[in-house]
Amino acid sequence: MKTAIFIDGFNLYYGCLKGSAFKWLDLMKLFQNVLMPTNEIVDIHYFTAQIKPKPADPQAPQRQQAYIRALMATTPELHVHYGHFLRHKVRMENAAPPPNTLEVMKTEEKGSDVNLAVNLLNSAWLDHFDCAVVVSNDSDMAEGMRLVKQHHPKKLLGLVTPGRSKTSQELRKHADFVRTIRSSALRRSQLPLTIKGTNLKKPRTW
Repeated sequence: MKTAIFIDGFNLYYGCLKGSAFKWLDLMKLFQNVLMPTNEIVDIHYFTAQIKPKPADPQAPQRQQAYIRALMATTPELHVHYGHFLRHKVRMENAAPPPNTLEVMKTEEKGSDVNLAVNLLNSAWLDHFDCAVVVSNDSDMAEGMRLVKQHHPKKLLGLVTPGRSKTSQELRKHADFVRTIRSSALRRSQLPLTIKGTNLKKPRTW
């Protein structure tokens, strides 16, 4: 069964990778472990944005790019789609006044959810898959999933939720099956420490 994976990269990271030892993740191995042997993975669409350096972690962008380059070197089925970050000042209510409001720097990732929904729908219309798997727990994906099931009822639509958070009911009701990514699958699905034929290595702090 031709299967395409659509990954909300930041939802995956914050759902089950942040703070873990499994960030050097082989996406192909992961979904081979999570899905059934009948799922022939033909495309992996990874939706992310280039992160910005922070005073407390100036090397974060280099680690992200090393990881994406490692994936591209090892996974020919991979397609990387970039959104972008917005960082701006906003005035927000103070939880412990006074003062009643505080000015803070707000960082927002833009584009990944829209890009994922558009590519999911476009791939369905182009008949690129028999089964699509959405990797997210963000209810914003619900409308794209609903439209796939409405217009392509013979195609299977799966949902893989990162981590232990309760699965979004908005997403679940449009899915033919639901899986959860567990630590055991992450542990079995790591890239080699050094990527053969390249100078890419797992970041030391990972």
